[in-house]
Amino acid sequence: MARSLITGTPWRVILLYSVPLLLGNIVQQAYQIADTIVVGRYLGVDSLAAVGATGSLLFLLLGFAWGLTSGFAIPTAQACGAQDDAAVRRSVAAGTILTAIVTVIITVAAPLIAAPALALMQTPAELMDEATVFTQISFLGAAAMMFFNYLSAIIRAIGDSRTPLVFLTVSCVLNIALVLLFVGVLDFGVAGAALATVLAQSVSVLLCLDYVRRRLPVLHVRREDWRAARDDLREHLRLGLPMGFQASIIAIGTITVQVALNTLGTEAVAAYTTASRIDSLAIALLQSLGLAVSMYAAQNLGARRPDRIRRGVSQATGLAVAAAVLLGLFMILLGAPIVRVFVGDGADTVVELAHGMLIINGAAYSLLGVLFVIRGALQGLGHTLIPTVTGIVELVMRTAAAVVLGGLMGFMGVALSNPLAWLGAVALLIPSYVSAHRKLATMRVDPREVTPTTTIPVIGPTDGSMVVDAVVTSPIPVIRRRR
Repeated sequence: MARSLITGTPWRVILLYSVPLLLGNIVQQAYQIADTIVVGRYLGVDSLAAVGATGSLLFLLLGFAWGLTSGFAIPTAQACGAQDDAAVRRSVAAGTILTAIVTVIITVAAPLIAAPALALMQTPAELMDEATVFTQISFLGAAAMMFFNYLSAIIRAIGDSRTPLVFLTVSCVLNIALVLLFVGVLDFGVAGAALATVLAQSVSVLLCLDYVRRRLPVLHVRREDWRAARDDLREHLRLGLPMGFQASIIAIGTITVQVALNTLGTEAVAAYTTASRIDSLAIALLQSLGLAVSMYAAQNLGARRPDRIRRGVSQATGLAVAAAVLLGLFMILLGAPIVRVFVGDGADTVVELAHGMLIINGAAYSLLGVLFVIRGALQGLGHTLIPTVTGIVELVMRTAAAVVLGGLMGFMGVALSNPLAWLGAVALLIPSYVSAHRKLATMRVDPREVTPTTTIPVIGPTDGSMVVDAVVTSPIPVIRRRR
């Protein structure tokens, strides 16, 4: 169900909106966790390391696609906040056209560069065959990932963060069943793990399309809407490309980390892969708050409520820091037992290294929480430069730490690359948002609120009419003057 983000107590609105996003992030990580557990248990540590060695390369292109589609949804959210249905439809059409173009490019080009890219990353020879197969199948199924991300983004843009969660949950259950079938029963190897994820995501795309067709007429694109204006396409690219490049820049940093890990051996790769899977579950909460703030800021900007944006971002930052402290304690205290669930007995070195990485990251979650909230707010307001530059800062910090500290301290030096990258990004984001915060304070508050049943008197002719007078109700925007 669509939910307006332009009314209600800001922190409550953001929290309620972010809960389905959090659950969706956790479910999405369950895709990867299911693959990791099944591959590690059935195929062994080498296969687990092979799948892990593909993570940064997949994120380089698929992360770009995720950021791109999320950016395409920002104009949709702004049009929704302004209650402009025609603009919503034009935004959906423009985003769909651009998503399709990018999908074709990734599907055709990415599988061809998979093997050379893995070799350039110094992937160990014993992992190359399985890593190449897993990467190529994942890229060939990019259409499912692209369109599920885009459909989910535009559904969330109109305030509905629950429905994508339902479809993602169904897809996750199917993924777990398929990976057990393909890997555990049919013995398809790592190819089966990749194929299971592609098929499960394809089902989620079909579910989204059917839901939009039946329940969301505001997203139904008309024939004239497909003739997207150049300005509409330009605006979507202005917001989508920087978010996509930001993700890719961050991914390049993770590739340099992967290269440093590959020189440390299979156990280091397996430890980093396992710790990253566990770490991603904790990060999901903070990432959900950031995405919620982005949609919240976009809708309230369209509704001309800068006062709500200021309050909402401040309150969301407090929520993020409090959650980060709790999550950090959890990882520090319980990280080792959780790692053993993934790798089983007899892998003490992997457990020790992975737990050390979880301790380092857990102690710095507060930085990450502030990073997600502030960057989400700037993106929702339509700012593109600073969020993109922060990606470059993360790249520089992560690369320097992986190369320099990795050479001096080994695995733990590489593990320090994440907190240092977060610190560098936050140092740039805070001054930028302070400036935006002050500009919001100077903007005029001109609220547009929707009432569920606003009375409209309709007076007909006094004679010769079937209806002399009537009262109908309709959800129309009402401007309420405030002191």
